Amino acid sequence: MASPVKAWSMLTCMDAKGAVLADDGERGERARSGVQSIDRAVAVLRCFDARRPELGISEIARLTGLSTSTTYRLLTAMQANHLVRPAPGKRYALGPLLVQLARSGAIPTTLRDAALPLMTALRDEVDETIGLHEALPTGERIVVDQVESRQELRRTYTDIGVPLPLPHAAPGRAILSVLPLRRQDELLSRPIRPVTPLTITDADVLRTHLARARARGWTVSRSERSPGICAVAAPIFDHAAHAVGALSASVPESRIDAARVEELGTRIKDVAWQISETLGATAAAVQITVEAAGPAVE
Repeated sequence: MASPVKAWSMLTCMDAKGAVLADDGERGERARSGVQSIDRAVAVLRCFDARRPELGISEIARLTGLSTSTTYRLLTAMQANHLVRPAPGKRYALGPLLVQLARSGAIPTTLRDAALPLMTALRDEVDETIGLHEALPTGERIVVDQVESRQELRRTYTDIGVPLPLPHAAPGRAILSVLPLRRQDELLSRPIRPVTPLTITDADVLRTHLARARARGWTVSRSERSPGICAVAAPIFDHAAHAVGALSASVPESRIDAARVEELGTRIKDVAWQISETLGATAAAVQITVEAAGPAVE
């Protein structure tokens, strides 16, 4: 039988261990509660947009599914941290901290600034030249920047800043595929000058390509603008869900097959969406833009 001293020591250890476990549980509960609070605060922030710059407590509660009492407590804490501010009529608006962060330079605001780090990482992953293309109001695009492949045989853009028609090749078609339908018709009604023997100049054939692009989220072209080059591209959207550009991978035809096209298409689409999110795009708003651009057909 253990001595009274040893028995007491064992009980003390058990109590201490039990207390530690209780503390861990409490810390875990606090962590879960903290994560839930962040999720709820983000849900509140997402309620505000250009159509709803100011909202009351009951409106926010309805939009988030939270109770009015929970919404009030959240708004009080968020106001103390300058995430929201009071507005006339017992309403709330987005707070000054968000403006300060947006203007601090910490958040990329230009297409190039948002894209370049992700372009470099993608080039390192796939080792092909990654291009960034910006949409112009004229119905054209320009190559804004590139991150070149390290392979000896590689695509190198020599026409950076030169306006190019949207129907020519994958980067332009990626943008064209998600423009308003009336704008697409307007651009496709113009004569399309061939620049290589494989340039697609038939508007109906191009419309089929655009429908496929909307279905997959990316598009492909082979030697349609640059002989011997296969391009895979996906559109980039801004905070208003407008197509502001495209991301592309350009590969010599000699080292790409159908499986590689699919692989690159998926990655280009994913990274283009990361850039879009950096610029403030949301999936719901972009979906509306894509649906309004026309049918999506595989």
